[in-house]
Amino acid sequence: MLLRALPHVIGFVIPALIVLGARRGGAWTFVTLAFIYGFVPLVDALSALDTHNPTPEESDALERSLPFRVITWAWVPVQFALIGWGLLAVTGGGHTPLEVAGITVSIGLASGAIGITFAHELIHRPGRWERALGEVLLASVSYTHFAIEHVQGHHRWVATPRDPATARFGESVYAFYPRTVIGGLRSAWGVEVERLARRGRTWWHPANRMLRYAAEQAALYAGVAWWFGAPGVLFLAAQAVIAFSLLEVINYVEHYGLTRREVSAGRFERVMPWHSWNSSHRMSNWVLVNLARHSDHHYLASKRYQVLDHLDAAPQLPAGYGTMFVVALVPPLWRRVMDPRVLAWRAAHA
Repeated sequence: MLLRALPHVIGFVIPALIVLGARRGGAWTFVTLAFIYGFVPLVDALSALDTHNPTPEESDALERSLPFRVITWAWVPVQFALIGWGLLAVTGGGHTPLEVAGITVSIGLASGAIGITFAHELIHRPGRWERALGEVLLASVSYTHFAIEHVQGHHRWVATPRDPATARFGESVYAFYPRTVIGGLRSAWGVEVERLARRGRTWWHPANRMLRYAAEQAALYAGVAWWFGAPGVLFLAAQAVIAFSLLEVINYVEHYGLTRREVSAGRFERVMPWHSWNSSHRMSNWVLVNLARHSDHHYLASKRYQVLDHLDAAPQLPAGYGTMFVVALVPPLWRRVMDPRVLAWRAAHA
């Protein structure tokens, strides 16, 4: 099983690339940008799709396999070491403004592409240990509420008007972005208040996770301000915004234009594989621990990443996540590529 897990450690080369890029200086500090949006899409384009699914017997063994879990756990100290190194690099002098920008962008992309993706896997797990690791990663990018909203909000309301993380047909990523960021916060707060009310508790009860997350974030920023001053706070906030912005653009890609039928007032059909865009591009799924097999993830969210299936019944993205991210940033190109696919999907599932 170790050999099957090894491709998913590719993302761990990013911190080394960032440090090497900083030593080279200049435009080399933007190396993560080239890796995620250059190298990964190129390998995706040159490789055959990975549509292999494990047998039931293989799935059982994969589900229990420790190496796949260790990969996601191991990123937690790596991410905090990377952010700590970044704080020292951008506040210690010796770098030009261009290099400071490059280091910040590269670390933000690493925090988003790898950190949030691994956090996403961890917050879905039933054990407190893994969920806590996921929350810690999300705290490093100022997006801890995602642990509530994604699991208890998005998965419940995906592909319906009640989900802020589902992009509507014809909606640009620039209209979607503020709606999903603000709507996600509101959704997480509502989910938590409702959970506390079921237990006879008020919103200001100490068990309110949103209040705990806010206190943790305040403590983190206060600590950075004390040690590194305003430049450190600016760096931490900037890499966080870059990280969660990457997440939300990927959310845009994953569900654009797909809808579930309302079977009665406020009730929708069950989430099925065709309510999420699927992608089985090899390199993207190696780096993003099978996140792009998103249709199976929404169909059975309890499955660990190593046993997610490629589903032919799901609508398929024409390229890997790196390419689709860039396409999404150009609305006319996005609509030219994706709108005919959405209309074809609607004709098939009307």
